[in-house]
Amino acid sequence: MLKVAWSSLYAHPLPKGHRFPMEKYELVPEQLLYEGTLSAANFFEPEKADEQWITAVHDPAYVDRLKNQDLSRAEIRRTGFPLSQALVDRELHIMQGSVMAARYALEFGIGMNIAGGTHHAFADKGEGFCLLNDIAIAANYLIAAQGIEKVLVVDLDVHQGNGTAALFAGRPEVFTFSMHGAHNYPLHKETSDLDIALQDRTDDITYLELLADQLPRLMDAEAPDFIIYQCGVDVLASDKLGRLGLSLAGCKERDRLVLQSARTNEVPIMCCMGGGYSESLRDIIEAHANTYRLAQEIFF
Repeated sequence: MLKVAWSSLYAHPLPKGHRFPMEKYELVPEQLLYEGTLSAANFFEPEKADEQWITAVHDPAYVDRLKNQDLSRAEIRRTGFPLSQALVDRELHIMQGSVMAARYALEFGIGMNIAGGTHHAFADKGEGFCLLNDIAIAANYLIAAQGIEKVLVVDLDVHQGNGTAALFAGRPEVFTFSMHGAHNYPLHKETSDLDIALQDRTDDITYLELLADQLPRLMDAEAPDFIIYQCGVDVLASDKLGRLGLSLAGCKERDRLVLQSARTNEVPIMCCMGGGYSESLRDIIEAHANTYRLAQEIFF
């Protein structure tokens, strides 16, 4: 059974006019339930993440200051969010959502988190709508607690996974692959194990050819025991922050390539949602919902 992490805390309200669409965390599960792709049995509500897995990745002093809302104005501004206790609680539940989804993936082949993909968080700081890094926390959990020897991070959000790249630099048990906009945030890119920087307005054909070429190479060369897939939908041509040129169909085919590769190679995969900032919420919801539709089609 497909197990999906979701909590009402994910849709924490932000000030009116904030560019981060928190509404999608309510609307995506509602759409999936309405159309029958998922039922209530597919969802689980995560608790707060165990601190041992957070501080195994993040500087304990930073985690303590975050929990006590003791970040400087500059640090808060860098995250892009107004800091509050509710926001911190939200982040802690998201971290556990990805850990539990990874655990379910070991059992069922795939596990998913309606939120997550917080790939801009570093060991000692947050930025770009990311306070803690669920990808790194889940990967570290899999290695330390589940005996996984090699994790492949496939990060296809339009923004480079700079925090994840920095956290796993020099860690051969995790291979980081980021395919992102060359001229997009972050201005300073970290070095992933494999970076593919795309030009503005890259279209479906170019994007999918590159991905279809690289995925089999990575599966053969790295022979991962587990895949963590950051499947942000800010690659859409309609995205306000994206600058790439993918259609909804192209974004869906991107997801198909990744999920089918995991299924064919019998490698468990955990999917975390990442960004999506299209003007129309309908486009955001449809693109995210496609990932879940494909998960059901390919794995179940």
